[in-house]
Amino acid sequence: MELTTGIIKQLRDMTGVSVMQCREALQEAGGDVQGAVGILKRHSGASALSKANRELKAGLIGSYTHDGNIGAMVLLSCETDFVAKNPEFAALARELAMQVAAMDPETADDLLEQPYIKDAAKTVHNLLDEAAQKFGERTEISRFARLSAR
Repeated sequence: MELTTGIIKQLRDMTGVSVMQCREALQEAGGDVQGAVGILKRHSGASALSKANRELKAGLIGSYTHDGNIGAMVLLSCETDFVAKNPEFAALARELAMQVAAMDPETADDLLEQPYIKDAAKTVHNLLDEAAQKFGERTEISRFARLSAR
């Protein structure tokens, strides 16, 4: 099957990974978009593992409040300011703060193993692996805090 720019764009819009990674996954999957998504998911874990020893020098704080009664902040770290300034990285930090507010994890390990609140098929760890693949950098939750008025 010939890969068109439209099918590559469709996969990129679905996953957010680079055009080259999308093209390679589609080639491996014989043009099947869902098969390519599965390939990219498998590759995200390997991608994150290969970046595990890189130094984290940048990041940002994402925050979330719910009805003024519960609030959470997450320090999401990465390797460069270039990624830290990316609006999608900021959105991920906010999503993670929402996760902390909703699930009240006690430790970082608890947080990483929790099912993601917006997609129970993923864990927070999976979400960070996907971020590492998407941004091309190691991505890690360095600290988090949750406050409750109750």
